[in-house]
Amino acid sequence: MHKLPYLSGYPDNLRSQVMQLVDAGRLGEVLLQRYPDAHGIRTDRALYDYVQDMKIDYLRQAAPVSKVAYDSKIHVVQHALGLHTAISRVQGSRLKAKHEIRIASVFRDAPLPFLRMIAVHELAHLKEKEHDKGFYKLCCWMEPAYHQLEFDLRLYLSWLDLGGRRLWTADDDGTKRVAF
Repeated sequence: MHKLPYLSGYPDNLRSQVMQLVDAGRLGEVLLQRYPDAHGIRTDRALYDYVQDMKIDYLRQAAPVSKVAYDSKIHVVQHALGLHTAISRVQGSRLKAKHEIRIASVFRDAPLPFLRMIAVHELAHLKEKEHDKGFYKLCCWMEPAYHQLEFDLRLYLSWLDLGGRRLWTADDDGTKRVAF
């Protein structure tokens, strides 16, 4: 029996369905059918522009985000997929906070809905600090399919954890291709 740490909070019947897909070797195939293409947001600048556009659309009154970047160390060091940090600095007699969003580099080679889900999650932290009911309500307002996308992302992480290869890649020139 395979361990599925990314799905530990889900009901047993759902986990057993995933196990059937894993045992049949079809989990990667199912994910590729649902999400056939990788996105072309490869650089930190393109990622910043993408997140800023979402912030303007949904959280115009929230604090500004000074930096958005892919980070290759997040998943390994912090056991997270994204981080929202507020860095406080003294400027004269005032304390100034800058907000930064870091997104795990696994999202560089992923479908756009997965990137959107993690960006929505980190943007929601501008308004709601804790993962409570209000936080998830805000996430669902910005992305109505938030919970389904989170589940599908957990499926992909389980696929990778079980030794599966990356399903999507995008070249530096933005060409998208399936890596299956």
